[in-house]
Amino acid sequence: MFSFFKSKSPAAEPAVPDAPAEAAAPQPAEPRPGWAQRLKQGLAKTRDRLGGQLSGLFGVGRKIDAELFEELETILITADVGVDATQALLDTLQKKVRREGLTEASDLQAALKQALVDLLTPLQAPLDVTPHKPFILMLAGVNGAGKTTTIGKLAKLYQAQGLSVLLAAGDTFRAAAREQLQVWGERNNVTVVSQEKGDSAAVIFDAIQAARARSIDVVLADTAGRLPTQLHLMEEIRKVKRVIEKAAPGAPHEVLLVLDANTGQNAVAQVKAFDDALGVTGLVLTKLDGTAKGGAIAAIAQARSGPAQPIPVRYIGVGESVDDLRPFDAREFVEAVFAA
Repeated sequence: MFSFFKSKSPAAEPAVPDAPAEAAAPQPAEPRPGWAQRLKQGLAKTRDRLGGQLSGLFGVGRKIDAELFEELETILITADVGVDATQALLDTLQKKVRREGLTEASDLQAALKQALVDLLTPLQAPLDVTPHKPFILMLAGVNGAGKTTTIGKLAKLYQAQGLSVLLAAGDTFRAAAREQLQVWGERNNVTVVSQEKGDSAAVIFDAIQAARARSIDVVLADTAGRLPTQLHLMEEIRKVKRVIEKAAPGAPHEVLLVLDANTGQNAVAQVKAFDDALGVTGLVLTKLDGTAKGGAIAAIAQARSGPAQPIPVRYIGVGESVDDLRPFDAREFVEAVFAA
């Protein structure tokens, strides 16, 4: 049996008597930092590992030599930039040194920043959810990547754009997944379609029908977390996608893979496995505030460079608050990593 959960307005609270005249007025709350500042704070661990070491490497008075490039290689690899991406960045810098006759290490920092921006810019592709109604997003990922939390944050983000949202509790395997999504539904005042027991594909199919009947703009479909090595579970998620296609030809309009930034280089393997199974169209990189492995985003970019365009990073998350998920901006990201 399917359930539809809708957040209700809280009951009116009893009137509170006026405070005595002598009571001190409450102090205004501290204004919350803007996104740029929160991004800088959220990338603090990555900045300490990458940006902090690089600032020392590029100190005033140091000359460019083979030892400097060896140290730079070590720093980039330990920040999970990856071997291939590291080599591509070093090649770019070495060509610039030869072309411009650079001799001072301090000249390389701006060049490295720009090389990183150039590497990451192909990942920058904001998602437009308006071409279809309902626009159906299917979310996938391993257990613990943050899919359900990401769905709640995306619901808030799309509501801020004036769009109506419906959530499909398609993770019917994990204990408390349905309840967790219902909490997000209540926070955002959106309907959650769920089923106490049963099939993930059936839940999402029903959610799509409900969205059509209610003229909903966006459907966010949760799915059960799974490891790419669990072949029978990967086949089940393929079935979910096939059912979505039957319910709405051309859907899902976006297959979002949610990646935990703490996994570092393993994220590259996850992208390949889920892309092979589902045809991933976008990535969400979560928990950047809890890891020093933010450099893995460069490895993701390098893994599909050249003729095979990288899968875009639609959003990044740097905190627990509902508005701590934003579209990925390459230059903004790099500037936050190198910020003083």
